Amino acid sequence: MSLQALARRQDLLDGAHPARSVLRLLARRPWRMLLAFLAFAVKEVPLWFLPVVTAAIIDLVSSGGSVRAVLGWLAIALVLLVQNYPNHIVYTRNFMTVVRDTGADLRNALAARLQSLSIGYYTRTSASIVQNKVVRDVENVEMMLQQMTHPLLSSAMVLTGAITMTGIAVPQFLPVYALTVPIAIGLRAALKRRSRARNEVFRREMEGFAARVGEMASLIPVTRAHGLEQTAVSRVATGADGVRRAGLHLDMLNGHVASISWVTMQILGVGCLGLAAVFAITGFLPISPGEVVLLSTYFALLTQGLTQLLMLIPVGARGLESVRSIAEVLQEPDVEQNEGKREVDAVEGRLTLEHVSHRYAGSDTEAVQEVSLDVEAGTTVAFVGSSGSGKSTLLNLVLGFVRPTSGRILLDGVDMQELDLRTARRFTSVVPQESVLFEGTIRENIAYGMPEAGEERVTQALRDANAWEFVRDLPDGLDTVVGERGARLSGGQRQRLAIARALLRDPRVLLLDEATSALDPEAEELVKQALARLMEGRTTLVVAHRLSTIRSADRIVVLDRGRIVEQGTHADLLKAAGRYAQMHLTQSGTT
Repeated sequence: MSLQALARRQDLLDGAHPARSVLRLLARRPWRMLLAFLAFAVKEVPLWFLPVVTAAIIDLVSSGGSVRAVLGWLAIALVLLVQNYPNHIVYTRNFMTVVRDTGADLRNALAARLQSLSIGYYTRTSASIVQNKVVRDVENVEMMLQQMTHPLLSSAMVLTGAITMTGIAVPQFLPVYALTVPIAIGLRAALKRRSRARNEVFRREMEGFAARVGEMASLIPVTRAHGLEQTAVSRVATGADGVRRAGLHLDMLNGHVASISWVTMQILGVGCLGLAAVFAITGFLPISPGEVVLLSTYFALLTQGLTQLLMLIPVGARGLESVRSIAEVLQEPDVEQNEGKREVDAVEGRLTLEHVSHRYAGSDTEAVQEVSLDVEAGTTVAFVGSSGSGKSTLLNLVLGFVRPTSGRILLDGVDMQELDLRTARRFTSVVPQESVLFEGTIRENIAYGMPEAGEERVTQALRDANAWEFVRDLPDGLDTVVGERGARLSGGQRQRLAIARALLRDPRVLLLDEATSALDPEAEELVKQALARLMEGRTTLVVAHRLSTIRSADRIVVLDRGRIVEQGTHADLLKAAGRYAQMHLTQSGTT
């Protein structure tokens, strides 16, 4: 099962048990991990066996042994050293493949989860924070695995080899080695909680800082237009100072960890050397000069490995904090539930709202109240009303971005709660007030999600959207890069490209949210012509402030505080002399 499929399970990463989660991720590739560990065990043999060679040669020298015996030990050492290279390559190839695959899988899992979360999640979470989790946090996990695994395995091999060889040569010395383990465990336990807390604070400050930088980048035109550069810099500087302080506190803790670990282990190493020498001199234990070197070397290797592990506490804490950060997304419960629901193969376009109400979380009032509406397939219904009257909420309800808190919405007579909305939206297109384009060519933007669309279809869609003339005149035509969010194009050009994209999809349901309100008269006229072609024969819901753009709608629905107060054709509503007529009179008087 792929990780994208596993991402639907909340137990993929457990924020409460990050270390266990990491082991579970690595265990998904057991054969590569087994091969990597076996190669590592073989390549590390010189680390714990060379002290035996050294001790044997010293004893040969002190006892007047033969040169042939010395050469024999040197030959063994040479073989052990040379085999390190091929086995290290095997270890690196297999283990780093697992690490990189895990990083890619985590990013894919995050992307899959982010696509399944409700729109409400993105109203609460900055895009920069989401980006930080996908990029920085996954990188921290990869770095933790890279930097911690080698010292951890190496220490385990040295500990095993040292205990084994010491048990064979001087078993009476084993209790001295046993002192290092509880000391190391005690140091780790004493520092673990503080390290976790400070890493969490640092991570939160980094996420907040990323959000401020993203905000600054998006507001640069507004900032420049109002001469607020210093204000923007000050806001970012405040976030940077928070990162600085949190980072410094973390650095100081890491400095304490490094120094305490090194001093403690060096004292133990010196003590072991002195103890072995005293035992040999006094004859308390039958230890030869070579064995004194053997014991002190093993103990130095052991304390060096433990020191490395203790110094890696900050790396591990940062990596595990990133696992918790990733788990926040993968365990986020605010998911759009589509799994196991009925798939939609075709749509006629009839929409029915039955006593639909919706209240946003934390709000005291309902944005939409008891709305009942029947929209026949192929007709156009326009929604008008003052700001906050519930127009955009209604469109979001029809799209399934938000769900009714009461009542129900039917698509072709089927309750949308029973449908897989991902498949239903394949027959829907949205043209918002601000068209959404990505960094890429015009061709890529028009045919987004439709790689099978040929150039002829793309060109025809552009013609129908009144966009082909300006696209054809661009230096690279269809291959012109539009810039981030279409920054190299005018508002009218961006909007016509959005209409072309909608035309290419040939939707049955069309949602227009203030599609012409931000345009100048000339651009608006071109867009209105394109929209007329787009709306023909399709179920269309229109949100508009300019009443002049919706006169030809089959029905106009007037909303006030989330309720329908009037509905009918343009002519009927003018005759009724109600709210719509008042709005029309106001706009006519100001134009």
